Amino acid sequence: MSMSDARYMALALSLGRRGQGVCWPNPAVGCVIVNEGRIVGRGWTQPGGRPHAEVVALAQAGGAARGATAYVTLEPCAHHGKTPPCAEALIAAGVARVVAAIEDCDPRVAGNGFEMLRRAGIEVSVGIGEDAAARDLAGFFLKTELGRPWVTLKLASSFDGRIATASGESQWITGPEARRAVHAMRARHDAVLVGAGTARSDDPSLTVRDMGVAQQPVRVVVSRYLDLPLMSQLARTARQVPVWLCHGPGVDGDRVRAWEGTGARLIPCAVEAGQISATDLLRQLGGQGLTRVFCEGGASLAASLLAADMVDELVGFTAGLAIGAEGLPAVGVLGLEQLSEAARFDLIETRAIGADILHRWQRQ
Repeated sequence: MSMSDARYMALALSLGRRGQGVCWPNPAVGCVIVNEGRIVGRGWTQPGGRPHAEVVALAQAGGAARGATAYVTLEPCAHHGKTPPCAEALIAAGVARVVAAIEDCDPRVAGNGFEMLRRAGIEVSVGIGEDAAARDLAGFFLKTELGRPWVTLKLASSFDGRIATASGESQWITGPEARRAVHAMRARHDAVLVGAGTARSDDPSLTVRDMGVAQQPVRVVVSRYLDLPLMSQLARTARQVPVWLCHGPGVDGDRVRAWEGTGARLIPCAVEAGQISATDLLRQLGGQGLTRVFCEGGASLAASLLAADMVDELVGFTAGLAIGAEGLPAVGVLGLEQLSEAARFDLIETRAIGADILHRWQRQ
């Protein structure tokens, strides 16, 4: 690996991240085409998942792609879907070398893209930037292999881990800088997920604001009985920005019809121990094509996801105030008796955000 290979792959990875949150169910891939030390094409997976990154970069490069090196963050696809394979496009463009970060786990590709390129006489290198690509594409890999999306659990709390006072007041524990950072995080996920209690008490819009985004994440609410206010912001805007309601069996028919009338999508889920099964919830969301889900609580939903070992990343915003034991805890009842029963996460980042502290953790 040369320094230039690493540099161009780092650029391809940064381009790929531009597609996060808008290209599901496809992976967010980046591609850079270089000919004699000059970048002649750049691309990333476009909204809705097409065109693919390689196609965008090749169109920009035109004839300059002949004899060039293509840096791509995921193995070029090899199967005919709604569009021809990217491996074929690279071959037709006359690319001399392909540098890929990681092999695709999709069984329709899984090494076949590399084999197609090699049979055409193209030099193929794999593994540069692999760790970063594995992190960026983790949601796509989870959906492909396990049928569920990547889950980020975000909690904004006081120093003593409370998300509201005893009376339910929660706006605002953290400052405007932290709230803006949350909007940026929402924009990089396919969906924002909350529980019914949060939807009822906060009447949230769950949209990305002041970021100039063209495509909003799906708003998902988990409500076993579908007992949500029909005069809420979510109901009023369901035709403009998608709202999905995940509910249990035996829901009142009038509620179902009323919510369908708002334009919301209803997704039946299994119930386990008296509440929506976190495992089935995420299986249903994965089946709808979601690869990255941003959960913003509340306490019961956070506890449910943690208890099911379905949280891949924790994002905490901690403010410099204490609310006390009477306040609402950030995470509901887990029923742990031993510390060894609690899932451990590894710290990957900590920094100041305005007057608050951001800390990010990933599953061990």
